[in-house]
Amino acid sequence: MSAASPSAPSKPVDTRGLAGQTVGDTQVCAVTQTQLIYRGYEIADLAEHASFEEVAHLLLVGHKPSASELKAFRDELASMRDVDQGILDVVGRIAESKSGQAEVHPMGILRTGVSLLSHVDPDCEDNSPEAELRKSKRLLAKIPTIIGFGQMRRDGRKPVAPDRSLDHSANLLWCMTGVKPDELAARIMDVSLILYAEHDFNASTFACRVIASTETDMHSAVCGGIGALKGPLHGGANEMAMEMLKDIDRDCAGGRMTVDAWMRRAFEEKRKLMGFGHRVYKNGDHRAGILRRWGLKLAEKLGPSAKKWFDLGDEVQAIMLRDKNIHPNVDFPCGMTYFVMGIPVPQYTPIFVASRITGWCAHIMEQHANNRIIRPLAEYTGPALRRWNG
Repeated sequence: MSAASPSAPSKPVDTRGLAGQTVGDTQVCAVTQTQLIYRGYEIADLAEHASFEEVAHLLLVGHKPSASELKAFRDELASMRDVDQGILDVVGRIAESKSGQAEVHPMGILRTGVSLLSHVDPDCEDNSPEAELRKSKRLLAKIPTIIGFGQMRRDGRKPVAPDRSLDHSANLLWCMTGVKPDELAARIMDVSLILYAEHDFNASTFACRVIASTETDMHSAVCGGIGALKGPLHGGANEMAMEMLKDIDRDCAGGRMTVDAWMRRAFEEKRKLMGFGHRVYKNGDHRAGILRRWGLKLAEKLGPSAKKWFDLGDEVQAIMLRDKNIHPNVDFPCGMTYFVMGIPVPQYTPIFVASRITGWCAHIMEQHANNRIIRPLAEYTGPALRRWNG
């Protein structure tokens, strides 16, 4: 019998960033390579048949609302939208200020606004389930008001008061733009908020759970989530994806350069192209196709100047798939969709917060309900033991 040939050494698994590691359990959401499920309901089903407020109730309260529960939930949220004028004054001053030559990022403004909300919330230091649900609803209701107030002050316009007759998505658009959205725009925003509402232990949600595990208050945990979401590798990706498309459009205008050549140059320069790839969805993010279809519907209605962004996006997407075998994630069509809706690019990530606050709060409540402080171990790779006076 011949001797068995030695087996090739196995390639070490790269677990940086906790890649492939299961660090807890949850009843809120399941993410697999082929599905995204909120409390048992698949995302395409929710995007097609549910409203964002129904999804918010599902995540925060824990079940699909009846007609009467939904009405009560909507009415309660609408009644909570007003924000203390002192907080709005601070938000407005920050929004109008300059940091060097750059404007303050809206995510920084929103993070401060949420922190200030904690000081006027009567339940701030109460982590009981009942108090945390009340805080969750207040945060959900008030965040669009802060976003809109900050944007209007950035624009030098007079802010508008939240409109109790509008649903969450339409009111968010109204607060940001001062224009009542038509039915299609409101529905597109609603779908985008459904798609962004929850995504298990992503960076910002995990940050919220780590902070919550110390048994601190919900507002503190949410501020940590906002800080994590601000990063371009997480929530800021939709902003960067649209900025990339604007760069391509500018460089290729008038036939100066083809999109293919622009992409080859980006590959050679090892430029990070935002809106592509995903840690879990190796064969494509199914949320991306849903949002692209809705965005394209609006672009076709608005005409060639809007549709050109989707034509450009499709060309970029095809090149990425052909040359790199990398699919777009939901941030790629989101950038184009929000852009043709006339939403300022720096507000894309705050809009993400107006949705993901539901998932964050659901996870914070779940963490507090069955808590153990999150404290993983680290592999030490520093110098060997040595003496200070050696």
